[in-house]
Amino acid sequence: MSLSRRSFLAAGSLAGLAASAGTARAASVIFDLRGSEPAAGPVAPVAADDSSRRLQAAIDKAAASGKPLRLPPGRYVVSNIRLARGARLVGVPGATILAYGGGGHFLLAENADGVALTGLVLDGANAALDDYAEALVHIVASRNVVIEDCEMIGSRAGAILLDRVGGRVSRNTIAGAFETAIQANESAGLEIAGNTISDSAGNGIRVWRWTAGPDGTLVSDNRIERIASGNTGGGDRGNGIDVFRAGGVILSGNRIADPAAAGLRVRAAANVQITGNAVARAGDTGIALGADSDGAVLSANVVDGAANGIALGTAGRGAELTACTGNLVRNVRSTAAAADEGIGIAAVSGAAITGNVVENAERIGIRLGFGAGLRDVVASGNVVRGAAIGIAVSVVPGSGEAAIAANVISGASRGAILGMERHRVTTGELAGATRVPPHLAIDGNRVG
Repeated sequence: MSLSRRSFLAAGSLAGLAASAGTARAASVIFDLRGSEPAAGPVAPVAADDSSRRLQAAIDKAAASGKPLRLPPGRYVVSNIRLARGARLVGVPGATILAYGGGGHFLLAENADGVALTGLVLDGANAALDDYAEALVHIVASRNVVIEDCEMIGSRAGAILLDRVGGRVSRNTIAGAFETAIQANESAGLEIAGNTISDSAGNGIRVWRWTAGPDGTLVSDNRIERIASGNTGGGDRGNGIDVFRAGGVILSGNRIADPAAAGLRVRAAANVQITGNAVARAGDTGIALGADSDGAVLSANVVDGAANGIALGTAGRGAELTACTGNLVRNVRSTAAAADEGIGIAAVSGAAITGNVVENAERIGIRLGFGAGLRDVVASGNVVRGAAIGIAVSVVPGSGEAAIAANVISGASRGAILGMERHRVTTGELAGATRVPPHLAIDGNRVG
């Protein structure tokens, strides 16, 4: 097939941008440039500032013409690149490398609808970003953004920061970010799907709002491993996925292993769905729902290895209107002498806990209430095996209503169903007892 003179010159011009690819080698590769914009000219192989200016000019020209800018394999050392509305950078996956040259930001876009980054390796080179940047890719107030099939390494901050952004972040690989790998603030129709994240020192994925309200971000099918809590620790770091004040978020099909804190943590958010996720070896809680959340559905999740399995609220306050159904929690072990660890599923108020399986919880399989906060809780149709206490329920004076029915409990070394005043057992066996505390309905449970 013949190559037109214009396409041939465009291919040669793009090849000149690659700083680390030999000129003869780059020029020998033929790219299909139909419908894409050639770079404005060759970039000096060692002058990062000059490279940045020339690449910036090529990006602006391509965006103005409504065409993607295709970059051949090679290493481009650049800094302070701004992506205009409609800018689309397309590289060869694993071979087109944009390396941060330091001194400001790496890639930044503001009010830039339609920005797209595809098939690029973005190397932060472990160089410091200025405070205003906060991530290798920082996009603000933009719709229809696409970041996909990219690899991000060497960031001294975050990898992707999205402020008031809608669009799609998918199939990217992010390793070794010093802060949260993907952070989305005040999103507007955002999907975060199919990404692979490892060795972040902040959080894997964080979905935040400055004020509580509907958000609707979809977070699905991501693989997240080895998330550290950085230098500060605490509940807002070290999580596989952290959702704060963002209502209507759906977390589904994510695979999270070895987070320092929680696998999935949701705080101050309404109507969140947490379905089909798997969490392994969480340093804290597998799935943690904050006491100031309400209207959550947790179903078909697996937690294998954690200090606590699923927590619906804190010890004293419940996450209201919560349905916890069909989850598997196993191998829950306390990491210290703390009495609030080693619990499979814990709820305080406004919760239906049905059809779950809990196996090998060191202290308590299912705990209902804590102190006088217990009210409106049902535990039915669950299977609890190998817990010291199968089901513990609060009997502190002033506790509200709870029903414990049709559960199967086996291998409970201290008791199948016991009443507790906070951390202290104060009743005998309640399973099959003729008299139980008046605020409890206990019926039809099988003990083996």
